[in-house]
Amino acid sequence: MALDAAACDAVLVTRSEHGLTLVPRGMPALHLPARVHEVSDVSGAGDTFVAALATALACDRDLEKATRLANIAAGISVSRPGTAVVGARDLAEELRRRNVIASDEKIMVREAALQRIGEWRRHGLSIGFTNGCFDLIHPGHVHLLARARAACDRLVVALNTDASVRRYKGPERPIQSEAARATVMSSLASVDLVVLFAEDTPLSLIEAIRPDILVKGADYRPDQVIGADIVRRNGGKLLLVDLLASHGTTATIARVRERTRAAE
Repeated sequence: MALDAAACDAVLVTRSEHGLTLVPRGMPALHLPARVHEVSDVSGAGDTFVAALATALACDRDLEKATRLANIAAGISVSRPGTAVVGARDLAEELRRRNVIASDEKIMVREAALQRIGEWRRHGLSIGFTNGCFDLIHPGHVHLLARARAACDRLVVALNTDASVRRYKGPERPIQSEAARATVMSSLASVDLVVLFAEDTPLSLIEAIRPDILVKGADYRPDQVIGADIVRRNGGKLLLVDLLASHGTTATIARVRERTRAAE
């Protein structure tokens, strides 16, 4: 009704410490919280928001992106005393900081992961799932994950815990701890959520998540993929991704050890 009364395509409402709400015509409302660690002075926050929004819209017509950027600029402004100027470098540093935090927030325990996936589903997003040790990330992994992410809206990666890897690969693996592997995995843009599993297979996770797309490398036959029958039974699909030649963690480790021995 407000859109019709104002004869516009979107209404943007700032709500002080509660953030802001963007209501575009024909689309769900977007609620953004005010993300400020400590308020120093609210003077000029509105002007900063409007200026950043206008500048972002002049560079990119995507209203949601412009709104998110303006919200960040306003947050920087109120964290400083007086009518502070927010420059491009300030925004770049804040975006880098938020990317680091966002990577950490991708790593979740099972219960939190299921809750996040449920939220995605309520928004009509399709869920992809793949799993593995991902001990030393190499181009083959990046290729598989990129193909997996292209086939879904959100990609969940299940990582074997260290104990699970040892049972599967032997006592000398993994090379990297589960914390290190999860951190590296969560930093990839193609990955939306990382969850660890201690069992020998991710079957119980697949049963709980019921992904729309289950992704594995094409070195597996369809009948060898754990959980494929569950996914298909729930209307999902199996995607087997062709592997890149000459890339593999086991082969990489063997080459490193061979070169180390040759150098001794």
